[in-house]
Amino acid sequence: MPKWLRALIAGYGAKKLGGGCLSTILVFVIIYYALGTCNRPRQVQSPQHGSLKIEHHSVGPGYAAAEL
Repeated sequence: MPKWLRALIAGYGAKKLGGGCLSTILVFVIIYYALGTCNRPRQVQSPQHGSLKIEHHSVGPGYAAAEL
């Protein structure tokens, strides 16, 4: 997600959910952080070589519930 879109969504959510000045800023930071981390792939460290491996988990027509 582009940063400008994430900031726009977080700003709108903070305007609707925030009550005062400090709570609006806090809600903006929470929503901005949540939108930035919810779609990031997980990085898992390989026990053999110590290198990072990126795992992508997605649910779609090709995946059965037992495979997840």
